[in-house]
Amino acid sequence: MAENTGDLLMSAARSLRRQYGAALAAWDITPAQSRALRIVCELESARLSVLAERLHIAPRSATEVVDALETRGWVSRVDDASDRRAVCVVPTEEGRRLRTVMDRTRQEQTEEFLAALPQSDRSELNRILSRLQAQ
Repeated sequence: MAENTGDLLMSAARSLRRQYGAALAAWDITPAQSRALRIVCELESARLSVLAERLHIAPRSATEVVDALETRGWVSRVDDASDRRAVCVVPTEEGRRLRTVMDRTRQEQTEEFLAALPQSDRSELNRILSRLQAQ
């Protein structure tokens, strides 16, 4: 059975995620933890509810992800300055450093994955995906 465009797109994305996941194994960090660390670093301070929303996961799951990151010393919990009942997650210096290394690794993995395409095809793919994302 011939695959349709959606199936091909999803398959390509899964392949890239697998490749990236394998590269993350060097730091013993899961893709979900990696995404959470990236979000925390981008926001500099995030409530657990905001992190759960951005990750599209239940707040309980976000707590588990943050627990794992905190155990490794990549984030810490601090009181929310605007609501003392709430707690925010902030990146540590080690977390920021790891995020930088992971971003570089992610870029390298993406370049390796797309290396089979000539530059003109990569530019066209970028244009098409950007248009689809804007919908």
